[in-house]
Amino acid sequence: MVASGSSVLLLLAGAAFLVVAQLPITHGEMGDSAMVDHTVMGGLQVTSGVTVFKVSVYNQDTNATQAELQRVVHEAKRLRQLSWCMTVVVMSDDPAFLAAFAHWSHKDGVLLWSTKLLAVTRLSLPQLQDLKKTFSMTNAMLLIINNSLKTLRYGIYTYLPYTPRDAKALRVASWTPHQGVILTAHLPLFHDKFSKFTHHPTLVVASEEFPTQKAWMVDDPDAPGGKRLTFTGPVSNVLDHFAKTIGFSFTFKRPPDGSWGYERPDGSFSGMVGMLLRDEAVIGLGPFAYSAARSKVIDYTRPMLIDYIRIMGGRGRPEVDPWGFLLPLTPLVWAAILTTLLVPVGVIFVLSYPMLETGKKEKTDIFFGYLRILLQQDYSVSVEWLWKRLVVGVWMMMTVVLTRSYAGNLMSLLAVRHIPQPYQTLRDLLDDPSATMIWEANSIYMKFCHLAESGTFREVADLDNKGLIEYRKTTEFSHAVDTLVRGGDHVLVVEALTLVFRLAQDFSNKGRCDFYLSKEVFLPFMFCMIGQKKSPLVPVISKRIMTMTEGGLYDHWMKAAVPNSTSCLRPPTKITVQTTLALANLWGMFVVLVGGHTTGLLLLCLEVFSSRLLQS
Repeated sequence: MVASGSSVLLLLAGAAFLVVAQLPITHGEMGDSAMVDHTVMGGLQVTSGVTVFKVSVYNQDTNATQAELQRVVHEAKRLRQLSWCMTVVVMSDDPAFLAAFAHWSHKDGVLLWSTKLLAVTRLSLPQLQDLKKTFSMTNAMLLIINNSLKTLRYGIYTYLPYTPRDAKALRVASWTPHQGVILTAHLPLFHDKFSKFTHHPTLVVASEEFPTQKAWMVDDPDAPGGKRLTFTGPVSNVLDHFAKTIGFSFTFKRPPDGSWGYERPDGSFSGMVGMLLRDEAVIGLGPFAYSAARSKVIDYTRPMLIDYIRIMGGRGRPEVDPWGFLLPLTPLVWAAILTTLLVPVGVIFVLSYPMLETGKKEKTDIFFGYLRILLQQDYSVSVEWLWKRLVVGVWMMMTVVLTRSYAGNLMSLLAVRHIPQPYQTLRDLLDDPSATMIWEANSIYMKFCHLAESGTFREVADLDNKGLIEYRKTTEFSHAVDTLVRGGDHVLVVEALTLVFRLAQDFSNKGRCDFYLSKEVFLPFMFCMIGQKKSPLVPVISKRIMTMTEGGLYDHWMKAAVPNSTSCLRPPTKITVQTTLALANLWGMFVVLVGGHTTGLLLLCLEVFSSRLLQS
């Protein structure tokens, strides 16, 4: 067949124009199976012009035809990569050839949305039913030549996406030599079928329950069994917003295994990712953490948020510190006091050395005299030396200020209870063999740990290999938090947003903060919605996500869905109580008292024993 393409060439001046024509030949004839117009293309070195590929059909060798078609599609892909814009015109009256060309072109990445495809044929629409799936998801149109009439007439059709299998192609225009192009559907040629649906399709959306996304069964007489699955939460609000602006309705479907999707050893995917690969759903609501393995089989939208992994543990009960009497002064202050005690003693000793008697008693009285002042005991000083009275007066003033401040702080600290929050970093968990970590089942986080060759995450993977890590689905987090994490010997390691929701929910129910979050955050991930590979719906949703996030709409929905979200983010580690002093508060002081008396008794015995040895 011969096509007149002058009008198309004028329309696409400066862009690459590709014509794929089918030329039937008998088996054994030789010819150019893929002939490129190098005079125009210059050996694929320029970005404008016309390229013609001729695909020969071997009547007795279907495999040879398929191999030749794949080579042509591969060359067309090279042409697309070198051109800023490309239009493909394929001409054939063989429905099998057209279906094979559409399949391989879409699979090999030739038919991106920016690439326009026009299929020219004399076949009728029922004969082209195999083209529907590919043509509905690409920027493609059909030009059907009707030679049965006296006047030559061309019908221009398009397949709308997400329509039933028996839905017919939409006729958007017709062309005759006398009347030219007449639009019949009030739509432009090659219109953007995905930015705004005109036929309001119903899409299947894969979703699963997680802390901020709750599943409900609502009454629906049109649904099987009279019940319909729905979800409520910020991400569901996002989907409702997109459905209204793009023009579609949707139904939810949960994954059989309740997972987001991970790659199995055989290369298949589980969860919601697997549903998209099996055409059981069009959109994965998620949100999904971005991973390289998933990106090979599905497309991610723009990120809705960036989240981190944190640790949530149970806050311990308020504990009394028996050594609290040491807390009013830091160790550095205690050391400074003892050092300062030696300063006046040394000054007195040096200045009084010529007047000191030879006996040891007067020399030791200087040190113990200043120590008596520090311990608030009596002390007398001779009146004949004014400078000595001045040194003693300064020392007494300093000890009064010091002891008064110590006594006041001690009384305050005796009312303090300490709440332990031991696990602030991942290293704290690894160093404590009694701690058990709970991770999300079949998540990409643990897979990342297994890919690490060294460091902290490698140690986490080693614990997993030893069976020391427990796994829970997102729907099981609530039970695990109430029964395991609350006890203090288990911790939940998951996204910070999930943990904040758990904290807020527990505070709303009980009015207190029983859990805490670690100071350390790690493993940052971008969270997005997902769509089928090369689906034109993904960039349409991405544009709306950008507008929504920049306007703060998603953050608004998130705050509305999580009340009391900031109530337990920074719970106090110390609290004060009004209670009587008990032995639990003061047993540290008694330990010092008994220890001091025991030491004194031992020294007394040692002195008595040593004096007897000297006398003998």
